[in-house]
Amino acid sequence: MKKFDHNGPGLQGKLFGLPVEPDTADLIIIPIPWEVTVTYKTGTAGAPAAVLQASNQIDLFHHFITDAWKIPVTMLPVPDNLNLENKNLRSLALTHIQTLESGNEADTGKVITTKINEACESLNIYIKNQAQNLLRAGKMVAVLGGDHSTPLGLLRALAEKHERFGILQFDAHADLRKAYEGFTYSHGSIMFNALKLPAISRMVQVGIRDYCEEELQMMQRAGGRVKTFFDPDIKSQMAEGITWKQICDKIILELPPLVYISFDIDVFNPALCPNTGTPVPGGLEFDQAAYLIRQVVKSGRKIIGFDLCEVGNQEWDANVGARVLWELSQFALSSQ
Repeated sequence: MKKFDHNGPGLQGKLFGLPVEPDTADLIIIPIPWEVTVTYKTGTAGAPAAVLQASNQIDLFHHFITDAWKIPVTMLPVPDNLNLENKNLRSLALTHIQTLESGNEADTGKVITTKINEACESLNIYIKNQAQNLLRAGKMVAVLGGDHSTPLGLLRALAEKHERFGILQFDAHADLRKAYEGFTYSHGSIMFNALKLPAISRMVQVGIRDYCEEELQMMQRAGGRVKTFFDPDIKSQMAEGITWKQICDKIILELPPLVYISFDIDVFNPALCPNTGTPVPGGLEFDQAAYLIRQVVKSGRKIIGFDLCEVGNQEWDANVGARVLWELSQFALSSQ
């Protein structure tokens, strides 16, 4: 780092172009190229590689953080074996999904879902083991998906490390479906599965605008454990003169001292993420999300980990995703 010119070009193949290795990093990002159960557009499995490449174009000055270029963060190599397994299983899942959407019952449906559920559970175990090893080494850990099913292993690892923590979920979708389309670990079930962890005392959802009645009932049955700030309500309040800061203050009051941030990029206005898996009109702007994250840290809450998921693998999506990752990394470390 002493020889690194932070005003010059970054290093090719390094996250944000920084000369940081895992042994010297405080924050390590695990890339997971996985989108087996996605129900609409594919491409998010290519996001870790695309975001890594785009991250090299970020200028290393941060408006709110001094010497931001000194951030001790790196990303592990994208696992080729997961890429290959994802492709093979995705073709199986697609056959099952298309059969369901045609209104038919597939004779092979149970065989396919069982195989995919077992593979997804193996993935969760792999991520949990990696995360636990890094946590024991004193590192902060984050996941870069892939679809939104990918962070469950990290959440399980953190649930064994921390007695209580909350999740701040940025998302267009509630992700509270039970075994959606027969897939226990569907990208639409990540928060349903997360709520099985007793250590997660609070889940605060922001930007939700595309959900089903089953999910609404899940929120209502959670006994206050889930607090949802729906996007239509946010927009109505702002139209009536309530400021984004006032809304953020209310969001933050719902969070416990330890916070995990789960960031599905489809929380954004789709102009920022047109190639995400399931884009939805409406949503937050980039600066609104960055402001809320900054205010969480300013409140004295500690970020214990995070994920960034559902980024499309196209150039613009990867560019925006890299900048979200930059903000998450900076503020997560500054909260320590």
